[in-house]
Amino acid sequence: MKAICMTDTSGPQGLQLLERDMPKLGPEDILVKVKASAINRADLLQTRGLYPAPFGVPADIPGLEFAGKVLRVGEKTQRFKPEDRVMGLVGGGAWAEYVTLHEGELLPLPQHLSYAQAAAIPEAFMTAFDAMVLQGGLGRFGRVLIHAVGSGVGSAGLQLAKAMDCSVAGTSRTADKLEQAKALGLDVGVLVSEKPAKFAAALKTAWPGGAQVVLELVGGHYVPESIAAMAPGGRLLLVGLLAGVACELPLGAVLNKRVQLIGTTLRSRALADKILLARAFSAAVLPLFEKQILHPVVAKTYPFSEVAQALADMSKNDFFGKVVLEW
Repeated sequence: MKAICMTDTSGPQGLQLLERDMPKLGPEDILVKVKASAINRADLLQTRGLYPAPFGVPADIPGLEFAGKVLRVGEKTQRFKPEDRVMGLVGGGAWAEYVTLHEGELLPLPQHLSYAQAAAIPEAFMTAFDAMVLQGGLGRFGRVLIHAVGSGVGSAGLQLAKAMDCSVAGTSRTADKLEQAKALGLDVGVLVSEKPAKFAAALKTAWPGGAQVVLELVGGHYVPESIAAMAPGGRLLLVGLLAGVACELPLGAVLNKRVQLIGTTLRSRALADKILLARAFSAAVLPLFEKQILHPVVAKTYPFSEVAQALADMSKNDFFGKVVLEW
């Protein structure tokens, strides 16, 4: 098969389209012909040697999510058959013509969506759902603050929260992204132009009670300000570290507000945990796509042959939503 491979850790320029062996099909696995795959910040970091693939995942083929068509099924599988349209989240290896994964991790593709649209769903929406709802306990009519609201995970979290009748505040360094987020239902938009970030005062003006859940996709100097903007008993879900891996933590506020700080990632979780997440997502979120309450946000598509350019463009942070590669 053909695959986009890392020949070194110099970044996107080190990627090449090469021939690789087809992935092996286990008795409980599904072999999928990949039609499209979205780009994630983790892929860019991996090409620079900063985020290696977990054990058991192709070390030199990036790609965390895909949409495609079932080619073959393992002898013990029950849920899918050849020609089914599917999508899924993997630890790596999705930038290839074929990928295998356990049938329990695989999701059916909503009928009205194209492969490119579906490829923008798994990482963004599963990350946001797992963080905000399963771990953050976000319920109907809650108040959630989402940083980098114009990102793939940010725009997904915004839609999920609005589907739950929540009030949503979002931050961005770009005014245009806040305007685009308002079209998805954003209630309070805060432009962050300072470093360290300042947004707590604006949020407390809009929400005197503070944010009950924070989807922290930026990290670094955003974290202390997020804690200042939180409600007593609130939960902060640390997902991303775009602003850095360190900050000065206001322990007094954490203590007095009884704030819970929860770090979370999907890529390195055990198979059993990923299967449980896929089940919960299938039951709670996929019907919202079928009803067209939720929509994948695709900023731009590129052919796989232009993956280096796609990564370079994404790194400029100009896009609202996801960048997708197509075979």
